[in-house]
Amino acid sequence: MSEGIAPTLPELLALRAVATGRRGARLGRHGPSGQALSPLRGRGMEYAESREYVAGDDARHIDWRLTARTGNAHTKLYQAERERLTLVVADTAPSMYFGTRVRFKSVQAARAGAVAAWAAARDGDRIAALRGSSREKPVSPAGGARGALRVLDALVRWYRTAPEADEGLGVALDHAQRLLRPGSRLVVLADALATADIPGRRWSSLARHHEVVVLLVTDPLELSPPHDTVAFRSGGERVELDLGSRTQRERWNRQFRQPGDEAIASLAACGVRADRLLTDAASESWLPLLGRARPMVA
Repeated sequence: MSEGIAPTLPELLALRAVATGRRGARLGRHGPSGQALSPLRGRGMEYAESREYVAGDDARHIDWRLTARTGNAHTKLYQAERERLTLVVADTAPSMYFGTRVRFKSVQAARAGAVAAWAAARDGDRIAALRGSSREKPVSPAGGARGALRVLDALVRWYRTAPEADEGLGVALDHAQRLLRPGSRLVVLADALATADIPGRRWSSLARHHEVVVLLVTDPLELSPPHDTVAFRSGGERVELDLGSRTQRERWNRQFRQPGDEAIASLAACGVRADRLLTDAASESWLPLLGRARPMVA
């Protein structure tokens, strides 16, 4: 197939370099020097046990029930969270298999998903992926390059051609909620229209417990069509639109630009980091969204 129409495994493998671009610790005479990232995630969120309070313990973690029952101050201890889960959710709606600049939306989605997988491997996360299908099981979580490669293989399969029985982003998020644990990272690759069908309260619930990033994969033509007659092929038939007409351009914007604008605003209000990812943009250009402070919820 022509470049940009279907993703290939070699191109997704090559994105490892851009996703893992952080410089490692400098190698000194006696080994690495300077700061390095710890594989531990801090205190963690899973309760382990309680013990008597000692000077220096965080007062926010006092076990008030046990303190009241025994008459002695006790503090809660938590299981350290060593591995976070990064889950890539792939929208495989037919509207994703289209493009006019550099690559199809489906190819850009596969590339962005690969960047997310390699970034997760870099950060020591377990990596999983799924799409909106009741027939196909999710790619189960695994760490390191092994986990990333399994996700890349799935992205190539899903975005080579439109899979059968796509059941929508809502079904994909149903599956996601069964896999996610508090503190997970969720990266959603979607068409703007697909996100409009998801209630805001659902996005808010996800963002309350997880780091959520939504990438609205967009072709530049959807945002800025030419002032001219444009021909399309739909269902084997040639269709022409006169986009020099003000009425047609307004209809075009309502169909393509407006849903994206509304999605970005509504997702931000729900505490979700969201932005467009154009098909002619660098596939890693969205990486600054990871790890930023969440937007303020109105």
